[in-house]
Amino acid sequence: MSEARGFPPVASQHARVLILGSMPGRESLERRQYYAHPRNAFWPIMRRLFGICEGPYGTMTQALANHGVAVWDVLQACFRPGSLDSNIDAGSMVTNDFPSFFAEHPRIKRVFFNGAKAESIYVKQVLPHLDSVTACLPLARLPSTSPAHAGMNLAQKTEAWRVILDKCLE
Repeated sequence: MSEARGFPPVASQHARVLILGSMPGRESLERRQYYAHPRNAFWPIMRRLFGICEGPYGTMTQALANHGVAVWDVLQACFRPGSLDSNIDAGSMVTNDFPSFFAEHPRIKRVFFNGAKAESIYVKQVLPHLDSVTACLPLARLPSTSPAHAGMNLAQKTEAWRVILDKCLE
């Protein structure tokens, strides 16, 4: 079992929503890019919702940041064989520094989770350590964009994720 270490958030000072995953999968870690697995629906959904053109990773992340969307993971590090959230060793989890992140991004008004594991870890290990204002931010779980979550097709996932559009325009 090897240690997985995440990377910095994609965020601008104008971010209004934060999308949190649990920990990047193996392919994402190797490429140093969020949601790099070719079957992950995250980037296709973002392109459909925000009209982002397919292109280099840096261009797509900048376009997403320009729309007020920040992307990060709940975990900074953990031990996990493979890429499945269910394989994360609970005793090895180290969360990211959310108090500092929220202090640097005060315009964030809503937190969305890319799947149940991210939400579960955040609620149990991050939320109790936030100040009262940040702890009261509205939270919402969205269907995982992972190819392992095959219960919904791309159109269904895109429709469920459409809720972030309203929050980006507020």
